[in-house]
Amino acid sequence: MQAHVPDAAAAILDLGCASGALGAALKRRQDACVVGIEIDEAYAGDAAARLDRVIVGGVAEVLERGELEGERFDCVVAADVLEHLVEPWMALERAVGLLGPGGRVVVSLPNARSLELFVNVGLRGSWPRRDQGLFDRTHLRWFTLADGRRLMEGAGLEIERVESRYFFEGWRLRVARLLGRTPLGAFLTGQYILVGRRRS
Repeated sequence: MQAHVPDAAAAILDLGCASGALGAALKRRQDACVVGIEIDEAYAGDAAARLDRVIVGGVAEVLERGELEGERFDCVVAADVLEHLVEPWMALERAVGLLGPGGRVVVSLPNARSLELFVNVGLRGSWPRRDQGLFDRTHLRWFTLADGRRLMEGAGLEIERVESRYFFEGWRLRVARLLGRTPLGAFLTGQYILVGRRRS
């Protein structure tokens, strides 16, 4: 995610900042002011020691209440958070409204079109519930790449870049990257990172 945040971004909003590790890394890299939103109080406490400001609460609720109204950010980061929201479309649209001209949004989403989905649901006939990953038990929404694009574009963003992430190691990772250049890549991708620019 760090690599996709513009170096020139001086004010960054981190949606679902968890313990603030990503925001702290961005602060070290580019001396940015980072504001986080985090629903978990323990995580928020850790993040408060690392970031410039942390608002404790759900992302959608904080944005809906307008707690950041009047503030402007150069970049909004949503790392594996939108799939946990009831209305990620509305939340992202509100977050985009906090961007200055030409501001960027960097989003990561698990790929619901992954081969893992077909194996578990199609072949085994069961929807697993896990503590993390594609089948995280707290996921409320599911996105393919096409869904992710619509999410971004519907929020007023022009997509500039898409990166596929593969959760393999060794030779399997090399094979996945080669196949990623073919239509099979959509089934091997574990996560997409999408970068969008606010339309003027």
